[in-house]
Amino acid sequence: MIPAELDAEALYAQLESTVVSALAGTPKLAVVGIYSGGAWLAERLARALEVTAVGFVDVAFHRDDVAERGLSAGVRPSHVPFDVDGATILLVDDVLYTGRTTRAAINTLFDYGRPAKIMLAALVDRGGRQLPVAADFVAQHVTLAGKELLVLQKAAGGRLSLTIDHA
Repeated sequence: MIPAELDAEALYAQLESTVVSALAGTPKLAVVGIYSGGAWLAERLARALEVTAVGFVDVAFHRDDVAERGLSAGVRPSHVPFDVDGATILLVDDVLYTGRTTRAAINTLFDYGRPAKIMLAALVDRGGRQLPVAADFVAQHVTLAGKELLVLQKAAGGRLSLTIDHA
């Protein structure tokens, strides 16, 4: 059972409000979502910010544990159809945990150019950092057991929900 404070739609509304108030009108702003949950959030945030420079990254090839884990069957091509050089990029992920996915996403972005600034937005920060990564914008901080995974899902109507899976 997901606690009431983890209502994904309510958390998204909180995140959107904070991001829009901080970044609206930022010149050369781009929004990049990390597949898959971060991509769903990035699409919505880009609409709210009225930003047309939107991209998506799959971090599989930049993960530092790819040799151990192998590549997932669901690897998708990254799609960054705008000029990254000099842009302020809002990197979006659903759940921030160890920091490894964020590091891999930043490495992926640098394959496309050199942004002026990268800011991180996450729906949920569950702690447990292994790398010195912190979100600039986060809707909720939670504590989960080490083997629990927080998973963002998107229903047919586009409504978001969070579930806890036990690994």
